[in-house]
Amino acid sequence: MTTPSSTSVADTVENATATPEKEQPYAALGLKPDEYDRIREILGRRPTSGELAMYSVMWSEHCSYKSSKIYLRKFGEKVSDEMKERLMVGMGQNAGVVDIGEGWAVTFKVESHNHPSYIEPFQGAATGVGGIVRDIISMGARPVAVMDQLRFGAIDNPDTARVVHGVVSGISFYGNCLGLPNIGGETVFDAVYQGNPLVNALAVGVLRHEDLKLANATGAGNKVVLFGARTGGDGIGGASILASDTFADGGPTKRPAVQVGDPFAEKVLIECCLELYRDELVEAIQDLGAAGISCATSELAANGGSGMRVDLEKVLLRDPTLTPEEILMSESQERMMAIVAPEKLDAFLEVVGKWDVETSVLGEVTGDGRLQIFWHGEQIVDVDPSTVAVDGPVYERPVAYPTWIDALREDSASALPRPTDAETLREQFTKLVASPNLADTSWITNQYDYYVMGNTALSFPDDAGMIRVDEHSGLGFAIATDCNGRYCQLDPYQGAKLALAEAYRNVAVSGAEPTAVTDCLNFGSPENPEVMWQFSQAVDGLSDGCLELGVPVTGGNVSFYNQTGDQPIFPTPVVGVLGIIDDVARRIPSGWQDAGENIYLLGVTSTELSGSQWAGTIHDHLGGRPPAVDLAQEKKLAELIHAGSQQSLISSAHDLSSGGLAQALAEATMRFGVGARVWLNEIMERDGVDAATALFSESTGRVIVSVPREDDVKFRGLCEGRGYPVLRIGVTDAAADGDEPALEVQGLFTVPLAELRDLSTATLPDAFGPIITEHTA
Repeated sequence: MTTPSSTSVADTVENATATPEKEQPYAALGLKPDEYDRIREILGRRPTSGELAMYSVMWSEHCSYKSSKIYLRKFGEKVSDEMKERLMVGMGQNAGVVDIGEGWAVTFKVESHNHPSYIEPFQGAATGVGGIVRDIISMGARPVAVMDQLRFGAIDNPDTARVVHGVVSGISFYGNCLGLPNIGGETVFDAVYQGNPLVNALAVGVLRHEDLKLANATGAGNKVVLFGARTGGDGIGGASILASDTFADGGPTKRPAVQVGDPFAEKVLIECCLELYRDELVEAIQDLGAAGISCATSELAANGGSGMRVDLEKVLLRDPTLTPEEILMSESQERMMAIVAPEKLDAFLEVVGKWDVETSVLGEVTGDGRLQIFWHGEQIVDVDPSTVAVDGPVYERPVAYPTWIDALREDSASALPRPTDAETLREQFTKLVASPNLADTSWITNQYDYYVMGNTALSFPDDAGMIRVDEHSGLGFAIATDCNGRYCQLDPYQGAKLALAEAYRNVAVSGAEPTAVTDCLNFGSPENPEVMWQFSQAVDGLSDGCLELGVPVTGGNVSFYNQTGDQPIFPTPVVGVLGIIDDVARRIPSGWQDAGENIYLLGVTSTELSGSQWAGTIHDHLGGRPPAVDLAQEKKLAELIHAGSQQSLISSAHDLSSGGLAQALAEATMRFGVGARVWLNEIMERDGVDAATALFSESTGRVIVSVPREDDVKFRGLCEGRGYPVLRIGVTDAAADGDEPALEVQGLFTVPLAELRDLSTATLPDAFGPIITEHTA
């Protein structure tokens, strides 16, 4: 049957050669005039409309990293032997892969879906989850968990509720339907993200070493097979226009359709792919995400150093009116492309048939190094795939030191008034506990299923998520993601290091050994020289920090054009750290469970309040320099906690970051409902700080731990032997004589645990409605 699209006259290679002066809409597709000229130079003629569509999406900022490539190379250059030890696959494939021992490997990656999540929050966030999960499948792994890193506008802005409700519903709908636990993440509210929220999604999968798959098309004669959902008109141009452009004051400059997700189709696709891997029926596989068929064909051919011939009319369509160019650009979800040996094709088709997954054989791998695409027998694409997928433009954008940053840094929070009286300290403490960025996030996390599959060892609200990989040995991994955009606005170099240090520390306090890194670098327009300075500084900070800690960057994502009009977001380089734990039974929770244990503070407190939650919440202030970070000390701290975990000396551990000691004590107390009596005088004397600083400073390299009394001497010996600063600052405390448990800061104030809980849990429901109560931790 002839579809309406097949009657359209295709712009063939022959036609393009014969009509060199034909005007083409390259600007509307996001290409600059010089980029269009470069395409003509590569081809020796004008591109066909199909080739123009392919180059426009593959040369977009989102796909080609053309403004960031020269900086991202530093992650590959600053590498030590220690960093290579467990790295099985690094940057350049769909996701990084790390050897975690016992023949097991973990693959993980974080990516952005920011602009779609502002336009259509539900589908934007849902398809962000779907896309990153398919990256994990394509490595040969079974997805086992997801996480999300969310940045919204001011909590009281009328538009924030629209975005929050849509994004959280989209994430929970897709992840819950897939049956994947959501084990952690972060949520930040700040007016700087008002017109440009950030929705970063992380997925992680596990595989046996021998099951690893790479997205390389090799072997002339092997079949090119598209399987999964049909191709529709959703998301056309999403990578080239929506994800590679900025938002003007009146909303998005262009409004292509956001992709539409179907998690049930993806769940079937996961199981289908795993069976294909098990039976060794595919040579290579690639998910169809950004840039769709354009990306899958060009990347598979380029990575394999081969060629490919494809008959595009064989693509199964949801919308029969699609033109060949639209088919090439469509970002319809739940689709995969496989390279299959001819002798295995029947067995392949039998498996996809069993799972009721629609499939079409589009063509085959060739040995001529050309990507050739035909439409009803007429050639509409003839390119070297490397020029599309690998050798795109590389820009050295102008870089300029920000004109405003020196004045911002001179406005230090040390000049802000710090209270000394007990009443004001209590008032500020309770205000911080209830502030949007420190308050309980159950309104969000209760919408996620975090125990499905039965392997979740830690999840919300602990400092890291943890999954058991092997139920016999207890082998597992932990992941934490962090970034403080306020710090990065003050100093993007230090801010990126601080994000790394916090995620590293959060993994360490779970009892795991931090091992590898993924990142999602969210910035404003690369055409702004000050933004490019921020970006270059952040990459330097992160690459230097990873080298110092000995953890490799395995891959990640760059998201530019995150701004509304001329106002960029704060630099937000989200860092995810993966750690290995040999037995999840030795995991460490973030709160104490028993009374009568000693509470210790590891690390030293300095007067570091600039960029802090205290400065922002109490004084509406952002200025000065962020806290200093000593990564050598962070490494010592991680090793100390791991040793304490191995000897079962530590019953809980919680890192100190946003909100400082005060917030860590509040969270550790609320975690299991056990109170505490703490004292600040020894911190104040040893470190030379006042009470407000002791409570609210955000100095790094600090953790509070609880230690059973019978292990007290051993624990102190461990700290002394490793030369790490330690102070006993309190005891865990059960309520006496029917009194309610409380957090008592001796000589200053007492806050009953019920009051703490009410303050912390009211903030998000007051803004967005009641908490869903099905999934309580």
